[in-house]
Amino acid sequence: MWYFPTTMAAATPVWIVIVIVVAAGVGGLGFYAGYEYRGSPASSSSAAANNTLSILGAGTLTFTFPELANALVNETPGISAPGAAQTYEGSLDVTTAITALTAKADVAALADFRLAPQLLYPKFANYEVVFAQTQEVLIYNSSNPGFAGITSSNWADKLVEVTAAGGNDRLGIWNASTDPNGYNEIFSLMLQGMLYNTSTSAYYSHFYNGAPGSYASPIAGTTILEHESQAASLIETGVVSSVITYKAVAIQNHLPYVLLDPIVGLGANNSTALHDYAQLSTQIIGSSGALTSVVPAPILFAATVPLNAPNAALGALFLHLLLSPQGSAILAQGGAWTPIFPGWTDAPSEVPGLLQPDVTTLPSWASGFLS
Repeated sequence: MWYFPTTMAAATPVWIVIVIVVAAGVGGLGFYAGYEYRGSPASSSSAAANNTLSILGAGTLTFTFPELANALVNETPGISAPGAAQTYEGSLDVTTAITALTAKADVAALADFRLAPQLLYPKFANYEVVFAQTQEVLIYNSSNPGFAGITSSNWADKLVEVTAAGGNDRLGIWNASTDPNGYNEIFSLMLQGMLYNTSTSAYYSHFYNGAPGSYASPIAGTTILEHESQAASLIETGVVSSVITYKAVAIQNHLPYVLLDPIVGLGANNSTALHDYAQLSTQIIGSSGALTSVVPAPILFAATVPLNAPNAALGALFLHLLLSPQGSAILAQGGAWTPIFPGWTDAPSEVPGLLQPDVTTLPSWASGFLS
């Protein structure tokens, strides 16, 4: 079972900024930029043979990581990061690609910090770095009259009223067995009912069959199963009336949204939130085809350099940029993400030397979810 523990304060980066110009050869990667340069990892045969950065990442990172990759290319002579070498999809699809489909990447980034320890360790990874937090929001079609006057207080009732009409008024949902946001939206509906209505089922049962804690089967009349990467176009073209998804998606796509209560939106980590999260669960189809239980946790994005990375040195350099002031600024644009610095790691001794100054040990409340 996945034991996943509520509002999370933004970490305050403290950096000494040094401007250094470094030439990069095939085996020794460096970059010139307005942030601290700590040197590159030791050169290796893989680094010498391959200077193309490859990324497997959660779909929500489709905007952010290519921007970071381009920044790294601009600041590091001799490397490239073409779009063809980057794939963004559901995080459980990412882990399956690595473990079952022999996919190799220099960076693997996931929308749930529990996934790498549970699904990639010990064969495919041995550490992760938690680098950012976001929360669930309701994105809605502002031209739909049913959403007039929507607020953070009445959003769930409005959602039920609008989606009752069916057709294009349905709620867009994601496959919980391939995408963490699929089970996160289930938990947001459960938490809203538990905290603000009569029961956990108050809103959840309008969209899913199956008792809370069991496998959640979407109700066709009120939901439509889609890919999270299509959230913006689904709303803009009127295919759906609304989606529950990450704040980062709403901001990066300039879509209207309402914030959910921090606990309901899985953006909190205080004792009250952790207690509330521990009351709930749902089931998804695991990689073996059997049902497995998942519980709510604060939404934390994490990344690692897989053990089979074609160019581990380049992967570490990308994470170094991700955790830099420049990386934090890209993450924080428009309030899409709350960067976490130092990054949190569950295995400090396994983190490459280049990243050691960038990380600290995972907080105890978070490590409890990995036990």
